[in-house]
Amino acid sequence: MEYTIKQLADLAGVSTRTLRYYDQIDLLKPNYNNKNNYRIYDENQVNQLQQILFYKALEFPLAKIQQLMCDDDYSELSALKEQQKLLLMKQQDINSLLTTIDRTIKDKQGELIMTDNEKFEAFKNTKLKQNEEEFGTEIREKYGEDTVEKSNHKFMKLSENDIQKMQEIENDMFNNLTKISADDLDSDAAKSVYEDHKQWLSYSWPNYTAEAHRGLVDMYLADDRFAKYYNDKAGKEVVQLLHDVVYHYTK
Repeated sequence: MEYTIKQLADLAGVSTRTLRYYDQIDLLKPNYNNKNNYRIYDENQVNQLQQILFYKALEFPLAKIQQLMCDDDYSELSALKEQQKLLLMKQQDINSLLTTIDRTIKDKQGELIMTDNEKFEAFKNTKLKQNEEEFGTEIREKYGEDTVEKSNHKFMKLSENDIQKMQEIENDMFNNLTKISADDLDSDAAKSVYEDHKQWLSYSWPNYTAEAHRGLVDMYLADDRFAKYYNDKAGKEVVQLLHDVVYHYTK
């Protein structure tokens, strides 16, 4: 069956403007343009649009969706299975949050007493899952299964005050990173960057060593995903600088 752009937009619950933009960026091209230059879509584009909307529901950026769908090894069936897996994980996170809300309501009503750890368990579980999805393979290869499991266990025991303190330390570290340059490694600000990063790691690392710290910032430098996190948080390129600071103070 064939659809005009308006028909496909109505079918999928998106705007014609969205479909025109997908065409413009080569994410979803029509099957052909008819003699009146109207975009015409067929079943293949319907299936592609469904895939795009699944990825968007999983909060994938359009650039990533395009990269995945243009890959030579892309398989619609494999993509669906992976999307199913990710959505089930997301569903588990939502169910966990709903359970926490339900227990919090009962705590407020005096029907049960929640510990401080229980109040934040769902949020910490979600954070661990996100880290595992993004960086799990690399971290486990570098530090080993036992170290990662101990680190996760320690993180799950953090209190509300611990989580807040971690955020404050990280914010202070990024603030100081924006103040220094490669020529300022002996400055107070640079030393604070090192100390903040070390302290921040101590909240989840089972044991600290200078060698492991160096290995971590090496990975930051080598992996664009880590680099993006730090650069985005700082608002400028800081990963090389953080790497150099850690090496400077772990001599």
